[in-house]
Amino acid sequence: MATIMTPSHVEAGAQALPQPLPQAGGERLQRRMARGAAFLGSEVAIMAGAMSWVSERNLVSAMSNAGGFGVIACGAMTPELLDAEIAATKALTTKPFGVNLITMHPALFDLIAVCAKHKVGHVVLAGGLPPKGSLEAIKESGARVICFAPTLALAKKLIRSGVDALVIEGMEAGGHIGPVSTSVLAQEMLPEIAELVPVFVAGGIGRGEAIAGYLDMGAAGVQLGTRFVCATESIAHANFKRAFIRASARDAIASVQIDPRLPVIPVRALKNAAGELFGAKQREVALLLDGGKVEMLEAQLQIEHYWAGALRRAVIDGDVEHGSVMAGQSVGMVTKEEPIAEIIAALIAEAASALEKRAA
Repeated sequence: MATIMTPSHVEAGAQALPQPLPQAGGERLQRRMARGAAFLGSEVAIMAGAMSWVSERNLVSAMSNAGGFGVIACGAMTPELLDAEIAATKALTTKPFGVNLITMHPALFDLIAVCAKHKVGHVVLAGGLPPKGSLEAIKESGARVICFAPTLALAKKLIRSGVDALVIEGMEAGGHIGPVSTSVLAQEMLPEIAELVPVFVAGGIGRGEAIAGYLDMGAAGVQLGTRFVCATESIAHANFKRAFIRASARDAIASVQIDPRLPVIPVRALKNAAGELFGAKQREVALLLDGGKVEMLEAQLQIEHYWAGALRRAVIDGDVEHGSVMAGQSVGMVTKEEPIAEIIAALIAEAASALEKRAA
């Protein structure tokens, strides 16, 4: 039987995940994950996707303590709130974790400074091309930069700009999504960029067999969000967790863009009344644009703030009918509430078993 442990962790005497794994499959999984785990500083190359209101100190620290890599979702936080959240997370774990920042945040550079103050080792930029000077500001602190790349052309541009790693996320994911599936993105992009920087695949991953497949294709690791929402350590409201456990893949649908003049990134969430409310919000913002009362950036920020508020109503208050229950299509594979360490152990065992069969 084999265990998962990267060379750097062996030297440091860190504990591997406890479950015994098939010998050949476990060793193959260790080799496949070594690059991503070394990059993250974690035991396994599994990142927890940054989910607003969900990916806070408790879930993030639990993820890192369990051998994965937690990521704080900054979202619309002020620099002061992020400062407090990072400090609180550091009080709960000594393991590495990252911070996800939204590129359109008006205080982006202040947030980067907060991350630098706390010596955060990895900053994830989401929401579009990084503004001028942001990559340099992050790197000056010694942190590594991870960006999302929805197309091959953008991935190559980001690599030329100096990013340290990429996440390629397909439309099966929860929250903000692009138009292309994970499997297609992986086939198109991994052969072209996997040797240049570590690439983490995300979107619709719910079991270890899928993880094994993407690792075999050249991914350095994976990112999962939906699978961790119902972790015991997640502060999500009981109603929110029950909605996940009851849902099937086809219940997680993408929002519709009402006005083509208002570029709105689709959001995948469980079907409820909040979808209709979002349509009304789009019409309201479009009218403000028509009247010249707001600029395009302000309009987009209003949409982002809408989602942040709607998500809070569902995650924190438990209003799963009028709040936004953001979920990926892998939600059908979330069947119970369980400790995050057990979720990771199950994913690793499934991945190792799949690789064992391929090695036979």
